Amino acid sequence: MPRSIKGSITVDGETVPVTNPDKLLWPEVGITKAIYLQKLAALSTYLLPYCRNRLLTTIRYPDGIHGEHFYQKNAPEPLPSFVKTAVHEGITYVVMDSLPTLLWLGNLASLEFHPSLHYVGEGLPCEWMIDLDPSLEEEPRIMEAALLVGDVLRSLGIQSIPKTSGATGMQIIVPIQYGVTFDELRLIGHFVGRYVTEKSPRLFTLERLKKHRGDKIYFDYLQHYGGKTLAAPYTPRGRKGATVSTPLTWEEVHSDVKPSQFHLLNFEQRLTEKGDLLRSIPPQSLDIIIKHLQGK
Repeated sequence: MPRSIKGSITVDGETVPVTNPDKLLWPEVGITKAIYLQKLAALSTYLLPYCRNRLLTTIRYPDGIHGEHFYQKNAPEPLPSFVKTAVHEGITYVVMDSLPTLLWLGNLASLEFHPSLHYVGEGLPCEWMIDLDPSLEEEPRIMEAALLVGDVLRSLGIQSIPKTSGATGMQIIVPIQYGVTFDELRLIGHFVGRYVTEKSPRLFTLERLKKHRGDKIYFDYLQHYGGKTLAAPYTPRGRKGATVSTPLTWEEVHSDVKPSQFHLLNFEQRLTEKGDLLRSIPPQSLDIIIKHLQGK
């Protein structure tokens, strides 16, 4: 754990300022900024690998989850010397590659961490992520939808890991061998999305405009572009229950667990028991499927 001194914490040889440690960030569950920083430190081993060497967007809630919030792409000023940055398309992003940087952002009430889908200075995706976005605030069919997508991927010989978004949706993560392009992932994504939509039209839609989706779950295969982001695995979310974006087993999805079950107050026990489920599948080649879809 970081060493505390008045008004700051010292970790890995760096001093991180701490302001308003008693401010409630998640009032319903009693999480203050001081508690949040403790939880971030415990979570860092799992969260940091999925943000390292990527362009980071955060969502800040200076007055807690019920106050005003805003997306932050440009690195906040003033920048401590230990914070690394990278410029992309005229924006200076934080590159969150250390515990001091994570805690510095936590002190700024950054409650969500959304890394780019590609590494700094590169144009190829790090992994394939399918985003299942419900139209309803409470969607009891989200695990059913995830199961159907997982089954289709499995039928194509593709292994995947389901992940709660930490909000209402789910993401399906496919570790891939480096070299696949964003265009190729969108090609496969459209193929899978069209298939599940035709197979289960009551459940899925490819309609981009939310007002035209009704109560259906949007199969978002278009998220894969350079500069786009998705909620990082293990990021907290600015929701009432202090939920955390959590990788699951397919057995858990089959048992219809609820995203609200996984939150800042219980994640440490889960990680002790499960470890990082995203490490359970090695990177896979998608070449055969891509060539088939390209007619080669």
